[in-house]
Amino acid sequence: MGIRYTHTNINARDWRKLSQFYKDVFGCYTVGPMRDLKGEWFEKATGVKGAAVKGEHIAMPGYPEEIAPTFEIFTYETPKGEDTADINSYGFAHVCFMVDDVEATFEKFKAHGGSSYGELVKSYYPSLDKTITIVYAKDPEGNAVEIMNWTEGNVE
Repeated sequence: MGIRYTHTNINARDWRKLSQFYKDVFGCYTVGPMRDLKGEWFEKATGVKGAAVKGEHIAMPGYPEEIAPTFEIFTYETPKGEDTADINSYGFAHVCFMVDDVEATFEKFKAHGGSSYGELVKSYYPSLDKTITIVYAKDPEGNAVEIMNWTEGNVE
């Protein structure tokens, strides 16, 4: 196998609600059993005394289930309680979904509790002869999400 990317963890205030948001908006789906991780082994693995989480893995759309990367959405029983980073902070900044219709997906995103960082825009790249349609948004817990698509030609 060598090396293969598998998942990104999101620590949520409410894993059920955040998981459902990504299922409703982007068509993610549950894979594997619900996670209920705790005990000495988990404390040792995380370095967090009393570590205990519940949550699930949801597969990203566009991949066969057996190799689909996932969001691992957890809620800690004893969270540290700090807010998420802003889109222009250091470290992991956002996730991106390539969609067929950015406008429709963004409307669905907002209807399910998301909001925007900025405006939905289109920009033509002459060197590629393609137009990008893009919006940076926030899921219901404030995590940054890019929604985008490339279209052949200049469709600004």
